[in-house]
Amino acid sequence: MKTVAGIDLGTQSMKVVIYDYEKKEIIEKASCPMDLISESDGTREQKTEWFDNGLNVCFGKLSAENKKTIEAIGVSGQQHGFVPLDKDGKALYNIKLWCDTSTVSECEYITKKAGGEKKVEKALGNLMLTGFTAPKILWLKNHKPDAFANLKYVMLPHDYLNWKLTGKYVMEYGDASGTALFDSANRCWSKKICDIIDKRLYDILPDLIEPSAPAGVVSAEAAAAYGIPAGIPVSAGGGDNMMGAVGTGTVADGFLTMSMGTSGTLYGYSDKPISDPANGLSGFCSSTGGWLPLLCTMNCTVATEFVRGLFGLDVKDLDAEASKAPCGSEGVLVIPFFNGERTPNLPNGRASITGLTSANTNRANIARASLESAVFAMRGGLDAFRKLGFQPKEIRLIGGGSKSPIWRQIAADIMNLPIRVPALDEAAALGGAVQALWCLKNQSGKCDIAQLCAEHIKLDESKSTNPIPENVNAYDKAYSEYTKIVETLTPLYK
Repeated sequence: MKTVAGIDLGTQSMKVVIYDYEKKEIIEKASCPMDLISESDGTREQKTEWFDNGLNVCFGKLSAENKKTIEAIGVSGQQHGFVPLDKDGKALYNIKLWCDTSTVSECEYITKKAGGEKKVEKALGNLMLTGFTAPKILWLKNHKPDAFANLKYVMLPHDYLNWKLTGKYVMEYGDASGTALFDSANRCWSKKICDIIDKRLYDILPDLIEPSAPAGVVSAEAAAAYGIPAGIPVSAGGGDNMMGAVGTGTVADGFLTMSMGTSGTLYGYSDKPISDPANGLSGFCSSTGGWLPLLCTMNCTVATEFVRGLFGLDVKDLDAEASKAPCGSEGVLVIPFFNGERTPNLPNGRASITGLTSANTNRANIARASLESAVFAMRGGLDAFRKLGFQPKEIRLIGGGSKSPIWRQIAADIMNLPIRVPALDEAAALGGAVQALWCLKNQSGKCDIAQLCAEHIKLDESKSTNPIPENVNAYDKAYSEYTKIVETLTPLYK
């Protein structure tokens, strides 16, 4: 048996899968939940010791026999989180996460010093948003100056796991492009932005590597700690969206991947650098060699979970209740900015339920509106993709939302595209495993990632969902109303 392993460090949990690349199946997987520090000022943080524990728990659950067969490892991690370490590799502060919105003033400062939004976009291919890493670094300098003075290593969550496995301090282009320190078009660190934050920042950033290259090999220390073979390659890895692209086969033009998890994302592969930050499309690099323009919303299953909790329903009951309401929920709309919002850029945004009348206020309409709102938020991203010349044929759907038949149909109808679901779940972890296989094969000759994905990423045809024309028409009208409400509320949250 020949296997590779994929690790996915998400906001809510860490997962490890062992993938038999000859039989093309996941033979074993393990997971560990992650805690979250949440404060009313928008703070969202985790701790390095929770990541350390996740590795110990996940590998501890896997069989010793299967672990011995692992030939390479690939790591996927939540994007943008800032892991600050001192010269001895000890954490100087908590990890500020992608969903942390406490850095509004830092974003404003960097943008002003850079010469305005257009200058920032020219330097990075992105705007300076609270979700990105750069303002988190400045926040540490402003709020924890003693910790910042000892800063030696700037890591993202997936880089931290790579470092735990290999002892090497490197970063690949895909995750680096989500730091707001990186010139995505030219694939290099932006000294201009780094110097605005601190003159020594540029010199302590990690070396950049190609996505096909190994980050290093499993150290003797890591091998002993996790029961895995020493000396096997650990691939470059990448952010969870970049690895999700690999795990869904979004490595060539023609279709998009949409992830409906804690956050919502919509992204597609491009062989040239493109972005449209004004309409929410970040100019990221892929972790396969091209670029990955991406839209991210901060509230997807967040909205459905709040509504589900409000009514005391389990997941299946929420779906059943939502199915009783018509498309458009009779005018009821959920504005799902429970965590503030990134697209549109409203870090101080607040959630609301609107459109209520004496005739339409019922549990079914509110339940369905919570499902619809997450997809409405990504519909604007689809419009932006089309303006850039994309002609998507279908959407590959992943995340918790992909498991819901009614949510799949809502997505197909609102986006007016066929929805396809990968046969193997855990797309980000599987993407890490496939990238590890790519790295492994590249050691004995050049391997094409698109061909590799075609061989290993299969679809579950039983979950294929096509848009229904009359539903599409109804949702076009509902989406127009949703857009009007968001535009009306926007000035309140600036």
